[in-house]
Amino acid sequence: MSAHIPVLVKETIEALAVQPGGRYIDCTLGGGGHAAAILEQSSPGGQLLGIDADPEAIKIAKAKLQAYSGSTLLINENFVNLQAICIKYDFHPVHSILFDLGLSSLQLNNNSRGFSFQHDAPLDMRLSPSQEITAADIINISSEAELAHIIKTYGEEAYSHQIARHIVQERSIETTLQLVQTIERAVGGRRGRIHPATRTFQALRIAVNHELEHLEVALKQAINLLGFEGRLVVISYNSLEDRIVKQLMQRESKDCICPPGIPTCICGHTACLRLINKRVITPSPTEVQLNPRSRSAKLRAAERIIAQDESYKMAEKLSFLAEGKANGWRRPALLRKLRMAFSLS
Repeated sequence: MSAHIPVLVKETIEALAVQPGGRYIDCTLGGGGHAAAILEQSSPGGQLLGIDADPEAIKIAKAKLQAYSGSTLLINENFVNLQAICIKYDFHPVHSILFDLGLSSLQLNNNSRGFSFQHDAPLDMRLSPSQEITAADIINISSEAELAHIIKTYGEEAYSHQIARHIVQERSIETTLQLVQTIERAVGGRRGRIHPATRTFQALRIAVNHELEHLEVALKQAINLLGFEGRLVVISYNSLEDRIVKQLMQRESKDCICPPGIPTCICGHTACLRLINKRVITPSPTEVQLNPRSRSAKLRAAERIIAQDESYKMAEKLSFLAEGKANGWRRPALLRKLRMAFSLS
């Protein structure tokens, strides 16, 4: 099994504005590559909360981050519960939050999970074994119209109706190889550089794990967890994810989001983000050559805007909660520093 290579590491650390003593959240821990870079850059005194829905990822990252065990808290959870996790462990506000979306090489190369069409495996595709619905369930239970909608909406597949029709005709389909062969028959074999099963597999994975819905919810939670000038950084790998991130960051960086044509603002919206990179950041040709799976990566970053009184109240609340929770994960010495860090002089 090949090791996972983190994407855009240098660019990510710069976008997160990682500094010694800072507090960071990695919402998609994976193999721990970005987390290791964050912890190295934030030493001494840095702390990191790592989250991943995949229990195998937590095990691998724990071993990789062993040298920083006193500064890390790794949680096997879905990032859709980001706010609840931070409240539970009294870990807010924070300096920066990272989402590195998509699958890791560890997941793609796992022959038993069914994420990749390059390995014959059961059609599972669940990020967490605690989830009930698998890709096989969707394939074998959904109607032809439902399958076509999933493949079209989440895979942006032009042949969605043909593929759905063939799936219904040939099911029960239980393995990745069976599904690949069905797709190839539906579209008439391979055409061009992209394998004909790529978009359907993407669609099923997104549907099984509710990835787009969870992303929207988690991004809104992340904004509220950021302290003064805190950074939100997202790396996406398909147009659906990137569109959600782009639209949210653009919307939250404007004071007015009223529809065009309205003479006077009636929305009452106030900007809470400032865009860091108005143009999306992509891997260099050198990185793509070394790690071909990075070729579709897009990085977007924004900075939290908080008024002085709001930042002060947040720091006061943080200090009060910390003093009242002796069983909290954070250390008292760091808490006192954090109160100073998030209060404006």
